[in-house]
This record gives sequence, C-alpha cells and structure tokens, in this order.
Amino acid sequence: MPMGKGLGFSGAARVAGCILAHAEKNGAGKKEFDEAKFEILRTASELEGHPDNAAASMFGGFVASVDGFSVRIPTPLDPAIVVWVPQQQTSTKESRTKLPTNIEFKDAVFNVGRTALLVAALAAGDVRSLSIATQDRLHQDSRFSKAPDSKLALQAAVDAGAWCAWLSGSGPTIAAMVDRDSAQRIDDALPRHGSKMVLSVAQHGAELFAI
Repeated sequence: MPMGKGLGFSGAARVAGCILAHAEKNGAGKKEFDEAKFEILRTASELEGHPDNAAASMFGGFVASVDGFSVRIPTPLDPAIVVWVPQQQTSTKESRTKLPTNIEFKDAVFNVGRTALLVAALAAGDVRSLSIATQDRLHQDSRFSKAPDSKLALQAAVDAGAWCAWLSGSGPTIAAMVDRDSAQRIDDALPRHGSKMVLSVAQHGAELFAI
C-alpha cells in the first residue's frame, strides 16, 4: 500500500501491529481475539490519533466511529472504488496545518447535514444522494490548493458518471464510488499521469489466523 498518499496505510499498519501484539500475549484463539477487538481498536486509534482508518481496517465495510464507539453501516450497495494516486506524497501532519483554525457556523451545518445524509444514503442504497452527501466545506478546497491535479481528477470521475468522489484522507489520492459495470470506463477517464486502481469494499475486517 503506498505511504503518504491518503489511503490509510498508517491506520492499517497500526491495527496489524496491535493484533500481532495481542496474539503474542494472548494467543491466536478466535474467542479471545473477538473479545479484544474494541480494546485493540482503542490502542490503534490512540497511536493513530483518531479512529477513522483504524476502525475501517478492524471491522471492514463502511464504519462510523467516534469516542470509542464504532458501528458498521449496513448497506445493500456493493460498489467498486476507483482510486487515482498521483506521484506526489502528502504529510498528514503538514496538511493539517493548512486547515483553518476557525470555521463559520454555516459551513459546520453544511458538513454535519451531509454526514447524516451520507449514512442514510448508504443504509438505503440511495446512490442519487451520494454526490450531495460527499460535498465538503471544511478541508478539501484548502488541500486542493496544494494538489490541483487531484481536484481535476475528482471532477473527471464525477463527469464520467461516478456516484460520488472525494479526496481520500488528507490526499493527494482521489477516490470515487461507482457502479461495478462502470468502473473501467471511469478508470479510463482519470488523468494518465498517476496510478489507478479499481478496488472493492472489504466485507470483512481484520482476522487472526493461527499458524
């Protein structure tokens, strides 16, 4: 997995490390692992600084996570995720320094409403709402100022018929959620100066196998 690209490498790596530490201490039994999942996630999230990527790596699927609570969002959708990965890297720490320290109330309301709509759209399988639900006023424009090619890639994905597209993590990768039958067409529409992958949403999270 590419590092520094906004694809959640650090969260996945920390979950894997915490699982290995658990297995070293407690063995690789399924019952013990299942009972320890939230404790493993808590540790990985503390190391990561937030639970976003760690929760998805632990549980798979679409996950909402905050303050120690993580819930998978049930959805009838089984989309493809098309990602465009440019050559440049982004430091998450540095990227956060570019964000505003204060936001307007109307922008906070804008994002909170769309977060609620995103959860509802995923649960209902309403792909028509996803483009609205993934709009943002808090961070994408600030980060696009340092990655203008990523903004062009996002627009290319939407213009080609993606259900929605967004800046992955702090960038510079762009991810687009698409119908599986349209994945290759949307992949072909993305800029050629970057790596492209057609991925699936993991239906299962982290697993521990005894060797």
